[in-house]
Amino acid sequence: MRIVFMGTPEFSVPVLDALVEAGHEIAAVYCQPPRPAGRGKKERPTPVHARAEALGLEVRYPVSLKGEEAQAEFAALGADVAVVVAYGLILPQPVLDAPKKGCLNIHASLLPRWRGAAPIHRAIMAGDDETGVCIMQMEAGLDTGPVLLRKATEIGAEETTAELHDRLSDMGAAAIVEALVALDDLEPEVQPEDGVTYAAKIDKAEAQVDWSAPAVEVDRKIRGLSPFPGAWCEIEGQRVKLLASRCVEGAGAAGEVLDDALTVACGEGAVQLLRLQRAGKGAQDADVFQRGFAVAKGTRL
Repeated sequence: MRIVFMGTPEFSVPVLDALVEAGHEIAAVYCQPPRPAGRGKKERPTPVHARAEALGLEVRYPVSLKGEEAQAEFAALGADVAVVVAYGLILPQPVLDAPKKGCLNIHASLLPRWRGAAPIHRAIMAGDDETGVCIMQMEAGLDTGPVLLRKATEIGAEETTAELHDRLSDMGAAAIVEALVALDDLEPEVQPEDGVTYAAKIDKAEAQVDWSAPAVEVDRKIRGLSPFPGAWCEIEGQRVKLLASRCVEGAGAAGEVLDDALTVACGEGAVQLLRLQRAGKGAQDADVFQRGFAVAKGTRL
């Protein structure tokens, strides 16, 4: 099948690899433009851009697809289908209509729950027991199109967004290959109106930990915001990112360190901090962190 692939971040790379390995013809790869990164602010290609070039594929990165010229260039590719996964641009109707079989989106949630920008983060932060991926026929609305295929998976009790991100990326890659094989036989499932939720983009202002909240909510925030932007608190005047945790038994004043294993009291219950990162340092497991920056029992965070 002749495919236009549209994706940008690391999440999209396994999908591109799977399409190539399945023998599909990739007419072109669309992604976001290179952007300044690192200390030197040198322009750096996106993960999909880098991978596509390594595979010898044509890469395009228009700033917009709203113009007639960009739309004509897209249509001229003569694609059977476009596969879209975390691309980052809204597709105008002429682009949606150009491929013979339309545009298919891989969305990392069980639609209609968690439409929008941050479905993995929000699923963990909300305490969902399961999530998954959906292969959706794209239309003009935000993640509103009919679902062609869905795959569910449980969310682990200590799973972070980083870990779930990687699992769902691999699930999406397998699911789109399966969907393309059976595309003409799949029955579109119109999304119900009941159960619609929106996964708003993560705001860094959300990331500070409120120790007066119940431990279960603190734990979900830590895991849901790991690795980016990273939930944080101040320890001895330094901002520290909290990257992994678990709920444990314990009680004390909110924010009080209860032992040498970095168990911290919350409004109800306690959490044990498993992985932390000081500003300018690498992420460390709790025991290593404690050797370099000891946090004593009784410290208030």
